[in-house]
Amino acid sequence: MSRLTPLLDESRPLVMGILNVTPDSFSDGGQFLAPSAALQQAEKMIKGGADIIDVGAESTRPGARTGSPEEEMERLLPVITGIREQFDICISVDTSSPEVIQETAGLDVDLINDVRALRRDGALAAAAQTGLPVCLVHMKGNPLTMQMEPCYQNLLQEINDFFLERISACNQAGINKNRILLDPGFGFGKTPEHNLRLINRLESFREHGLPLLVGLSRKSTITRITDDQLMGSVTGALLAIDGGAKIVRVHDVAETVSAMKVTTAIRTESLGKKI
Repeated sequence: MSRLTPLLDESRPLVMGILNVTPDSFSDGGQFLAPSAALQQAEKMIKGGADIIDVGAESTRPGARTGSPEEEMERLLPVITGIREQFDICISVDTSSPEVIQETAGLDVDLINDVRALRRDGALAAAAQTGLPVCLVHMKGNPLTMQMEPCYQNLLQEINDFFLERISACNQAGINKNRILLDPGFGFGKTPEHNLRLINRLESFREHGLPLLVGLSRKSTITRITDDQLMGSVTGALLAIDGGAKIVRVHDVAETVSAMKVTTAIRTESLGKKI
């Protein structure tokens, strides 16, 4: 059984730590490209309270070009293997490639997190074969084009229609609904105004009855609002949880966990309540 399954059954929100093993990610590109640096960062996030480590080897920043599956695997495999050898932690692999999905499933990962929602040729079948949970992310266009004047007639309805179509496709491929998570795709083919509306209307996506994952950490909409990237990201994560997010995907794990603890203590009026 995936380590994610019992975590999702817990009443508290979960923190997913971002580990980019890429040279060109928008916030930390190149910092953790070396496996030794990536493992040190994974350890730091785990000590900070991460429930999940999300490892990605393809940049999906606006304007990014797609690399090859071979490049992804060259970066991913040593890091995932190292994490699994050293830590009993839930590991998510951030990929759209069917080859990478198949290869990393053999390394005892727990979640496939796909910004293309398993739309790449062969990805749906590969994910179904693994038996792993999947996160379907809404993205309009692709990383190369997604921020070229994104336009919607009805933002929330179009995203929900997309989710309905992808959930149906997953079910037909043999991926049951209890293996699906949804991410409305903050920053993926959205204007800053779209992004803010998403967080303010997260309840619109709860009609599917599936866990919601939200990632707004350090994204340009946050930096448009404030120069304090850390505080802006943590505040956004707390508001996403308020709106119904089950998982928040963040760079700054310890700070986010601390803020969540204070929020929980105040709401429960108890210092002993742990999240």
